[in-house]
Amino acid sequence: MPQPATRSHDDNAAALVMSRLDALARFSTDPDGLTRLYLTPEHRAAADQVAAWMREAGLAARIDGVGNVIGRYEGARPGLPALLLGSHIDTVRNAGKYDGCFGVIAAIAAISRLDAAGIRLNFAIEIIAFGDEEGVRFPVTLSGSRALAGTLDPAVLDATDENGVSLRAALAQFGSPDFEDPKRLAYRPGQALGYCELHIEQGPVLEAEDLPVGVVTAIAGAARHSVEVTGVAGHSGTVPMALRHDALCAASEMILAAERIARDTEELVATTGMIAARPGAVNVIAAGAKFSLDIRSASDAIRAQATRDIFAEFAAIAARRGTTVDIGKTYEAAAAPCARHLTDALEASVARHGIRPRRLPSGAGHDGLAMIALCPIAMLFVRCKGGISHNPAESITTADAGVAVDVLVDFLRHFDPEPAKG
Repeated sequence: MPQPATRSHDDNAAALVMSRLDALARFSTDPDGLTRLYLTPEHRAAADQVAAWMREAGLAARIDGVGNVIGRYEGARPGLPALLLGSHIDTVRNAGKYDGCFGVIAAIAAISRLDAAGIRLNFAIEIIAFGDEEGVRFPVTLSGSRALAGTLDPAVLDATDENGVSLRAALAQFGSPDFEDPKRLAYRPGQALGYCELHIEQGPVLEAEDLPVGVVTAIAGAARHSVEVTGVAGHSGTVPMALRHDALCAASEMILAAERIARDTEELVATTGMIAARPGAVNVIAAGAKFSLDIRSASDAIRAQATRDIFAEFAAIAARRGTTVDIGKTYEAAAAPCARHLTDALEASVARHGIRPRRLPSGAGHDGLAMIALCPIAMLFVRCKGGISHNPAESITTADAGVAVDVLVDFLRHFDPEPAKG
């Protein structure tokens, strides 16, 4: 059994993390809630505040050409490769205050502790507050992390929001320089040793097992599909049940088939969040139905096989019911496995704090999906109440925030940059 480590936990520091998260939540377009979209004045105000907190903690801070806030804490000598920490500070609409922002504020707290103790390591540390992880304002996502990883297509600068404002114009208004060529913002080979993100779990596992933190094994790969079923409209009172070609009933059976396959498949989830029927009249058999299908797994192989099985079921249902089905893929991202040496190091830090290590996948997407193109990635989850996220009810405790900062400090003090260089 691991021996409990000597705790450096500072209740005042943990309380400061929580108070700063409260303060950051006030930068919102919604006076009664939290909505902070990419490149809005509220995003700029939050970015400026985060940069100020970074400087207070001993980092040199700047805002880059796509609106990321980057703070650098030099190592034992200037110019060393950096271990990257952080998360995002944009939100969904009517958000909770911990998704993304916790990872930024907790990382600042960890560096503040190192700086206060006069500790410089044999590598640099950079904290990144990504500007666009959620992809709510523009029809693109992970813009900030893709830019730093060197995979952001400059063509996205022409994407527009619901008001017709282009990403290019929004960046100019935000005040970011060099936005014409986002590839110039990317880290050069060898500059980044790895990327580690603290994030609320957004799920119920840690709470169910009474654990404050958990070590992430992989960020699940995901594919989203638009499924359209075509049948034949008819009068609800005159067409016998056996002679109907009801698109909505066929779609409903397909949705339940996807649920059944997902329930029977380890490490897989499938979700339908949208459905519509046409013509949409109470006394008309549906001639058409359209629904969304989101399929996720930490294993791309499992996801691919399950997708084939689900689509085969859809075809069989359509044939049996005398309808047709058309499926279009609208989005896909491969799974991002966390690096073994970073995952092991995080687990060791958790164990040194007398906490049972728990490994678990992330079903939600994160900036690591983009950062893995640049460097190895890792994540530490923090317990959240009820597993609720993307919701004003999102909640974590001050004690758990303190544990997460403690683990991160320990991880940094034990981090070996050599495996990352290799």
